[in-house]
Amino acid sequence: MTSAAVEILGLGLGILGWVGVILACGLPMWQVSAFIDVNIVVAQTIWEGLWMNCVVQSTGQMQCKVYDSILALRPEVQAGRALTVIVALLGLVALMVTVVGAQCTNCIRPGKMKSRIVIAGGTIYILCGVLVLVPLCWFANIVISDFYDPSVPPSQKREMGAALYIGWAATALLLFGGCLICCCSCSQRDETSFPVKYSAPRRPTSNGEYDKKNYV
Repeated sequence: MTSAAVEILGLGLGILGWVGVILACGLPMWQVSAFIDVNIVVAQTIWEGLWMNCVVQSTGQMQCKVYDSILALRPEVQAGRALTVIVALLGLVALMVTVVGAQCTNCIRPGKMKSRIVIAGGTIYILCGVLVLVPLCWFANIVISDFYDPSVPPSQKREMGAALYIGWAATALLLFGGCLICCCSCSQRDETSFPVKYSAPRRPTSNGEYDKKNYV
């Protein structure tokens, strides 16, 4: 596989990861109610997200409510909101930077500067993956700690929702795609940095010695 194909593959993975982060940010299923009571037949299921919480009735009816106050939110929710929005904006910047410096585009003349721009785009994708990993692991730690805490009432125990798993998959795509972009650009820069020098073959003269003009 050529370096251009690897670069396009990394860019595609980065775009998928970026879309996954936006999807996870908007979904209200970061925490879901846990069914740990003896009677598992419940009338409603509670979903909690970064922007709203929803109550799903057993009949299929769903009611959602946006959080009223930002300052009254828990620290992990505030941090999750800030970091996911930052990652969504950085992902757009990474996309534009990578496209500008990609081998398949002619926005910039091929050279060291073009490779550096692509490396910058891949680095931003990696940074996005690291940043979005913080709220995901924070939420997961809180959910697991509360689940096994005997002082927490069973009605308040939660389980990890689908948004966390989507976020982790998006994180893997961002990290892997960014690494592919950076590695491909670094290898391309190394190839262009050391051009191959050719020398004329040395031919013996009539007396059997090599002519000095053939030496480079």
